[in-house]
Amino acid sequence: MAFERFGSDLRIFGDLTRQDDRHRGSDLRTMLQPGGVDLETVEGVENLQQALLLRLITHSGELAVLGHTDYGSRLFELVGEVNNDTNRSIAKLYTLEALAAEPRVKEVLSVDVTQDLSDRTRVNIKVSVTAIDTDTPVNLVFPFFFEGGASQ
Repeated sequence: MAFERFGSDLRIFGDLTRQDDRHRGSDLRTMLQPGGVDLETVEGVENLQQALLLRLITHSGELAVLGHTDYGSRLFELVGEVNNDTNRSIAKLYTLEALAAEPRVKEVLSVDVTQDLSDRTRVNIKVSVTAIDTDTPVNLVFPFFFEGGASQ
């Protein structure tokens, strides 16, 4: 049932609950099969997690030429800004906007944007949502790097 509800896709990210950078995978992931090597796929909840990560790292409007004018997030607008309370609040707003546009998300339970203690330009965006046709939370942590800004 989860396969039908959330679909399947080719795997791009390794860790879907705690992505370690904001860059898209540079290649599709593979796995060993009894007959050799094949492309790895994600299904069900993992596919939703990957879809949410892709939506967050895609610049809003980037896929307009393909007819997806509302796909993506505005987080990239904050690159180069200072990592302060105001900009962390804006990052939360942009994340909420992107999640609201995902048709498989029934409800956003929480979005927390916290400064990473090891990198002054990085924040961790922790997302918890419920998906359509389920009450089980789907969680992920996405890093965002202000780069060039300093912590205040």
